[in-house]
Amino acid sequence: MLHGLGVQQAMEKTRAMPSLYLIRIACQQITRGLTGLVLAFLLAGQTHAQSVDQDAAILLVAHPAVATQWLNRDTTRAIFAMRQRTWPDGDAVQVFVLPNRDPVHARFTKEQLAVYPHQLQLAWDRMVFSGMGQAPNRVADQLEMREKIANTPGALGYLEREYLDENVQVISME
Repeated sequence: MLHGLGVQQAMEKTRAMPSLYLIRIACQQITRGLTGLVLAFLLAGQTHAQSVDQDAAILLVAHPAVATQWLNRDTTRAIFAMRQRTWPDGDAVQVFVLPNRDPVHARFTKEQLAVYPHQLQLAWDRMVFSGMGQAPNRVADQLEMREKIANTPGALGYLEREYLDENVQVISME
């Protein structure tokens, strides 16, 4: 049987328009099969992504004396792109970042700032080469990031949840 038709009916249909009819049926069968596979893949990926997000969330962190409690995404992006050099209250901000190739840096820029690491690097290079600004402070790893943020007034950076302690404060991002 072809697509719910009896053998005789299918033979008549295929004689009348063999190639178009068979192509249509094949496409429908492929579409049904792929739809199921895609849905299964997306559901599995979504469940995995949710567990990864909960376990390894990357949070915006600042020096404990920073008065700002939250930043919106645009302000955060402007600060990390070195276009905004002060906190909303006017105090100077010192930005700390991990190396471009660090997976945590890549996740932070993509998930929290909605830009790719190379886009930030281009912005920093333009600022430096034009003489209009400077690049952020680089640290080797998250332990150094936590230490620098805790000891540098006005510091801003990011850490995975497991690296948080009482020496840094979490800044909410909306």
